Amino acid sequence: MTTQFDSIYHGLSPHLGKFRIAASGMAWMNNETKEVVATPVAEIKWAQWMRVARNFRLRVGLKEGRRREDFDGFLRDDQEKLASLLKQHFGVILEVKDVSFKGWNWGATDFQGQDLAFLVSNKTSFELPLQNVANSNIAGKTEVSLEFNTSASPSKSSKHAGDEMVEIRFFVPGTHTKDSGSDAGSKDGEKDGEKSDAEDGGEEMSAAQAFHDAIKEKAELGEISGDMIINFEEVLVLTPRGRYDVDMFPTFLRLRGKTYDYKINYDGISRLFLLPKDDQHVLFILSLVNPIRQGQTRYQFLVMQFDREEEITAELNMDEEEVAKYDKLQKNYENLTFEVVSSVFRALSRNKIIGYGSFQSRSGHPGIKANLKANQGDLFLLEKYIFFVAKTPLLIEMSEIHQVVFSRIGGAMSTARTFDINIVTKEGPEHTFTSINKEEHEPIEAYLKTKKVRVKNQMNDADLVPPALDDDDDEEMQSVASSGDEVPKPRIGGDDEDSEEDEDFQASSSDAGSPSEESSDGEGAASASDASGDRELVKAKTKKKKKAAGEDGDKPKKKKKSSPKKAKEGSDDDEAMDLDEDKPKPKPKPKPKAKPKEKGGEEDEPPKKKPKKDD
Repeated sequence: MTTQFDSIYHGLSPHLGKFRIAASGMAWMNNETKEVVATPVAEIKWAQWMRVARNFRLRVGLKEGRRREDFDGFLRDDQEKLASLLKQHFGVILEVKDVSFKGWNWGATDFQGQDLAFLVSNKTSFELPLQNVANSNIAGKTEVSLEFNTSASPSKSSKHAGDEMVEIRFFVPGTHTKDSGSDAGSKDGEKDGEKSDAEDGGEEMSAAQAFHDAIKEKAELGEISGDMIINFEEVLVLTPRGRYDVDMFPTFLRLRGKTYDYKINYDGISRLFLLPKDDQHVLFILSLVNPIRQGQTRYQFLVMQFDREEEITAELNMDEEEVAKYDKLQKNYENLTFEVVSSVFRALSRNKIIGYGSFQSRSGHPGIKANLKANQGDLFLLEKYIFFVAKTPLLIEMSEIHQVVFSRIGGAMSTARTFDINIVTKEGPEHTFTSINKEEHEPIEAYLKTKKVRVKNQMNDADLVPPALDDDDDEEMQSVASSGDEVPKPRIGGDDEDSEEDEDFQASSSDAGSPSEESSDGEGAASASDASGDRELVKAKTKKKKKAAGEDGDKPKKKKKSSPKKAKEGSDDDEAMDLDEDKPKPKPKPKPKAKPKEKGGEEDEPPKKKPKKDD
């Protein structure tokens, strides 16, 4: 007799199906794909009933290893019916497992078969399948981080996939003492002796380290040494920075460092690059489908660096028949280190190695130095890609480039030794590479044109400088040539009519400005005409920055002693230049005072005091 239950899920599958129980066993069939999951009666070992998100779950344990099968979607009323069927057909008692609904984030962990259970008040709060754990790291002294395998290579159907947990962290305080084998009979001894023997024989470590080691052992992050194909020790990895031991297994590889361990499946490697960094080093780069994580930082590329002249002798832990299954894989190697590592990765991951193309810089190197924001690195122009290798590598496909813009090439920046490249992609993001040697412009532009990439030059015209600036500069140079003095402030000069009016006033005035008024030259000249000649000498000594004004202040003094005639036109022009922007209306007031000076009256006394102070 067969009993059927409708609307049942299998595991984490989103599809509904039909579940049937009979004397020969149990089976589940997908309603859409008609896929059947059958479990014979000989493999059924135990059964559990628990509350889950999708109503109730029937968990069936199998005898083969630690496998199990989960079926969700049962109703509460189905418990008694299932219990009687399991006992009648298989002789198995349906165990009820309590689940905690308190929502606490503190509790205890327990390894239950192939699951890590988190218990709150001795009830299961949630479970983590250890078979999906990709990596375990100690984040700090008391935190253990578990990273989970995400979806495989991205496909069209994955765009509509739901949320997926990628990382969980446990806070594990305290210390843990790892007992050794010699402490087995310590229970029969004295208490003091037990403590001393345990302290001597046991190894004390942090609880986080003990939990981390247990996760690695239970989750089988590292397989037994017999399955390891080859091991490369102390490989220098630039991204993420550090030295790691690379263990190669048939289906995955492990990066074992002092702090972080990573498990990477060969299916998660999309591209392999082998590029020369300089004359002494070679870079071997792995492009990953699913980035590895260190806290909040993701690393899409693994950048390994090898010495060009370093050699290695290695032997694969494989039979000749197994070696023959892989393309271009050898049993024994005795060659350069980077060639051995790249050939093993190429064979096991079944990916081709991408090398440098036909592009060469002025120095004959396939890469050029460039900066991307604050990161300095090497820019490689490959056959199908533009690859910037730095602390944060960037890979751009040639087919995704909309246009390449060269800037800071000529014109106002013609004296610069570097230029910039702005790469605009079809999807929108732009990447600007700066500080590129100017000699690399022609080979880069020629290479991109051969790849049929749209190229555009900016700031390549000689007339980028505004003509107004050039005219102003010419006028300033003409004024210097006519006067023979240094250039005054460019924004102070005015029209010719104003300068002629100021010449008459300046010839009669004694000096320009007082030492206390540095900003207004015109007001200082007006006050100096009324005051004594002492102020004129003080200003001539204090204002040395304006040489033209200082020289003009000395010339009128000498003329007042000899004759009342006007000074030379050159000096008057310079004084007028200083007074152009000042208020012109109050300036003619001192002119009537200047008339009696020509007659040689008593007003000639202030000029006579000047030579006394000069002496």
